[in-house]
Amino acid sequence: MNTVRRSDERGHARHGWLDTRHTFSFADYYDPTHMGFRALRVINEDRVAAGQGFGPHPHRDMEILTWVISGAVQHGDSMGNRAIVRPGEVQRMTAGTGVVHSEVNPSADEELHLLQIWILPERQGLEPSYEQRAHQDADRSGKLLLVASGDEHDGVVRVHQDVSLYTALLAPGDRVEHALRAGRHAWLQVIRGELDANGATLRSGDGLAVSGEAGLALAARAPSEVLLFDLA
Repeated sequence: MNTVRRSDERGHARHGWLDTRHTFSFADYYDPTHMGFRALRVINEDRVAAGQGFGPHPHRDMEILTWVISGAVQHGDSMGNRAIVRPGEVQRMTAGTGVVHSEVNPSADEELHLLQIWILPERQGLEPSYEQRAHQDADRSGKLLLVASGDEHDGVVRVHQDVSLYTALLAPGDRVEHALRAGRHAWLQVIRGELDANGATLRSGDGLAVSGEAGLALAARAPSEVLLFDLA
């Protein structure tokens, strides 16, 4: 079964410095039919004004991934980590027993555009931790590149859940396939572009939930960037 989540059906809020769209229920946006997918709990597409951002605030018992689309985000946390995250880099923070962090747009004139992703952890009470990895566009051009996993892989951030996250940059005419083992599910998030996925035409901001299928076949119609979650 393939279920499309259209971009314009997502929750939407404007907070002056923040323009945000919620694939799943979040904050003041509540839709009982869209509470998450498997262990995937949040996909927020945020546009943050120059010099603005999320000041210090707490989290616990959540795996938080940040994927920057354009601009850069300045990260700080109560574990002592300080970092800048740019496009092509993936940031993973395990909130675990509790962490305070901030995510701010350090630019004086450029908007920050990013995806904030929350994944339910395999268990509560994990030790808080932080990890960040960079990837070259060439390594994900025309193919799916693994960037986060519940298993140990060189150059890949470790997520404390049975999930694998892939990214791809696709040119018009590019075709890629991803096989799903029995009992596995997939969520495809289109960051930008236009492509066909298992017979559905998807555009920027659209999502696709896949269950009970042998896999996922993608064919790009325009320059596209996607994230693909392989989930238990």
